[in-house]
Amino acid sequence: MLRTLIIDDEPNAVGLLALRLAQHCPQIEVVETCTSSVAGLQAMFNHQPDLLFLDIEMPQMNGFQLLEAVSHLSFSLVFVTAYDRFALKAFRYSAVDYLLKPIDTQELIQAVNRVEKQRSTTTEQVTHLRQQLTEPARALPDTIALPYQNGVAFVALTDIIYCESDDNYTKFHVVGGQHYLVTKPLKDIQELLEERNFLRIHRQYIVNLNQIKKFVRGEGSYLLMAGGQSIPVSRSYKDRLTERFGWL
Repeated sequence: MLRTLIIDDEPNAVGLLALRLAQHCPQIEVVETCTSSVAGLQAMFNHQPDLLFLDIEMPQMNGFQLLEAVSHLSFSLVFVTAYDRFALKAFRYSAVDYLLKPIDTQELIQAVNRVEKQRSTTTEQVTHLRQQLTEPARALPDTIALPYQNGVAFVALTDIIYCESDDNYTKFHVVGGQHYLVTKPLKDIQELLEERNFLRIHRQYIVNLNQIKKFVRGEGSYLLMAGGQSIPVSRSYKDRLTERFGWL
């Protein structure tokens, strides 16, 4: 059982979330619900939960201030938020899970399932998220958080050479020969990265356009990447390269 705490200043939201967890997530045990951040902080110390559902915008202390009052994060964290579409990108780049109000039941179930598979949220992830949400220009981040088997790596987008599909996982290949296996399918990664000079050129591959060294034409066209890798370009995706470069 995942011992779970809910902190949200909207009583109706708290009650509905607790009800849906009881109905659809038998692995969850809600140990307490709180409608104030002050009470929520005390409940965190009292219960030492495995999972925290946390609203961000609250009086007295917002969600980030509440987390700062905890010496270290030893639980999984799911933000419950009404943020706009741009802000949701920041959650994804920081690999911090979130649910958008009003909460969809299927998305709630998926969030709980992800929590069961991954490690606790780290302080670095929350800090990264907060920086992105409070950035005055609201620019897209220059780094991405990649949760992998031994923790969370923060990788500069410019250092990612390419991403490779591995069933429902994605392998990130980065400068220096390192790679990280992330529990997200390639289509989710595509949505996240294609605004940042990345392009899907094959059903199995997304490449960093700045890491391309050579394009080799032919029946089996491929890209030669900066790290020496050869990445096939499928016929159906070749036109996308043509549009981006205009010289193929």
